[in-house]
Amino acid sequence: MSTTQSERLRGLLEPLVSAQQLDLEEIEVSRAGRRGVLRIIVDSEEGVELDACAELSRAISQKLDETDAMGEGEYVLEVSSPGADRPLTEHRHYVRATGRLARFQLAADGSGELVARILAVDEDGLDLEVPGVKGRKPTSRRLAFDEIAKARVEIEFNRKDKKEEEA
Repeated sequence: MSTTQSERLRGLLEPLVSAQQLDLEEIEVSRAGRRGVLRIIVDSEEGVELDACAELSRAISQKLDETDAMGEGEYVLEVSSPGADRPLTEHRHYVRATGRLARFQLAADGSGELVARILAVDEDGLDLEVPGVKGRKPTSRRLAFDEIAKARVEIEFNRKDKKEEEA
């Protein structure tokens, strides 16, 4: 997708997304045979419910029908939330991942990797809890944002949900 088309779509769709109290995370245009595919990824502090995606999809579809932002050809519109394994790239992503286990690729030499739970996030970096190995207690670690090359939430199947912890 050209930068101009991307900027135009972002300018057109961001007010619709914001009106739903959602963040516009990503816009992706690709081809699937003869049709174009417009993929819109949205998120919020509380996550995104299916009904919100459906409502937003209708609003975006109507707005795109009123303009020529997608050109004359057919296209498929997909509105969804980011997957559980999406990369953490923005400060708000780390804030939303507080309490979650994450895998960090360290920037120092590119080969270091760290798996730790995000305890707190501030403007400079993260406070982490590194799980203990072989029965040892977890340790605390501070990680500055400039030390992180890549980060991604780890999927935990036995993680307690915040609602369960409050009960």
